[in-house]
Amino acid sequence: MKNEKTLLIKEKQQFPLTIKRLGINGEGVGYFKKQVVFVPGALPGEEVVVEVTKAHPKYAEAIVKKVRKRSEHRVKAPCIVYEQCGGCQLQHLEYGQQLKEKRDILIQALERHTRFHLEEMDIRETIGMDNPWHYRNKSQFQLGEDHGKVIAGMYSIDSHRLINIPECIVQQPVTNKVTNVVKQILADFKIPIYNEKTRKGIVRTIVTRVGIETGQVQVMLVTAKKELPRKEMIISEIKKRLPEVVSIMQNVNPKKTSIILGDETIHLAGDKIVEERLEEFTYELSARAFFQLNPVQTVKLYNEVKKAAGLTGKEKIVDAYCGVGTIGLWLADGAAEIRGMDVIPEGIEDAKKNARKHGVENASYFTGKAEELMPKWVKEGWRPDVVVVDPPRTGCDAKFLDTILKVKPKKFVYVSCNPSTLAKDLQVLSSKYKVEYLQPVDMFPQTAHVECVVLMSRVEK
Repeated sequence: MKNEKTLLIKEKQQFPLTIKRLGINGEGVGYFKKQVVFVPGALPGEEVVVEVTKAHPKYAEAIVKKVRKRSEHRVKAPCIVYEQCGGCQLQHLEYGQQLKEKRDILIQALERHTRFHLEEMDIRETIGMDNPWHYRNKSQFQLGEDHGKVIAGMYSIDSHRLINIPECIVQQPVTNKVTNVVKQILADFKIPIYNEKTRKGIVRTIVTRVGIETGQVQVMLVTAKKELPRKEMIISEIKKRLPEVVSIMQNVNPKKTSIILGDETIHLAGDKIVEERLEEFTYELSARAFFQLNPVQTVKLYNEVKKAAGLTGKEKIVDAYCGVGTIGLWLADGAAEIRGMDVIPEGIEDAKKNARKHGVENASYFTGKAEELMPKWVKEGWRPDVVVVDPPRTGCDAKFLDTILKVKPKKFVYVSCNPSTLAKDLQVLSSKYKVEYLQPVDMFPQTAHVECVVLMSRVEK
């Protein structure tokens, strides 16, 4: 009986709902009997009739049965598989309004996880994209078969049904073209396509990456076994049909997993890397190297980091979670010295190589954790003026935040890709740091993702 009482809303129940705002995953959020209801596809300001699909003690999930009042910002999604694919969440919302809602998603996270007075905070308008389509420089399309035909695409939301995507309109057009041609080559040569259920077949995924400024393309075939039948014929055909492909790789992933890449990567033909340029910097991208998926917006993001750091040429900077050194290099000409660190040795080697290649002599890179290296440097008499961090979606490590509070740099610049973990981390730092401003940046138009650059300054007590 107790459970019955707690569930005010029941599965299959239908009721009218007014959508108040967008949730962190791009779904509409409304309230019924003081309980929150999440409705994918519904937009703020809309009045809808919904049917509950899942009832939980604290919230419910529902689908739209009828729209009684439409949002003035609702548009027709241009993608033909938009509702099945799930890769984008906001194509049905006019782009200017997407930018406003992303700022609100950031505000919601701050409301939920901090004790800040938001009305006093400088939360800026989201920096958008001039053309919010065809921006992604990398695609990872799973392969499957449908009635004997080879298909490539993504798994439908919450299911294992593969949706064929001949043209993804948030991808760079060349990645679509290359994926389709490689898919056709595999079909022509009757290469066995991996089947998730039976675990038979060879080729699982086609990964395509393009250097937007250089036009160089890399193709990687992810296979369940090392042996790739008719390998030489596949390589020769890719070279013949796709002259823009300068690098052909193979990755072996024999595991039963949804993780795309395995541990072994084999060089099949051409170069081992492709190059990408961001303004004056050229980056070498190996098959597994992390690189921002939207280079156009990356330039805007990094320029915001530079603006926040407010460099005069005298500052000592720590670039924590530095990866291949992209952000540090961007700041190098305005700093006295940069020290970057990361736990991945290959990333640090790439960072050193990138610094050498660009003649950046004031940057040095170390394998290790910031929470171990920074206190050691302080003991040696080297204290940073500015710390820049660009952590993964899980946010900053608790020990790292503790280290910041102890080392006390004058400025802390936080680059975030997850509003929830950002808000939690800002609350921890607020004991000694003041948030000067938050600048959201739209790196992934048509999705609910929002990046943010935050400037914090040390409170002198």
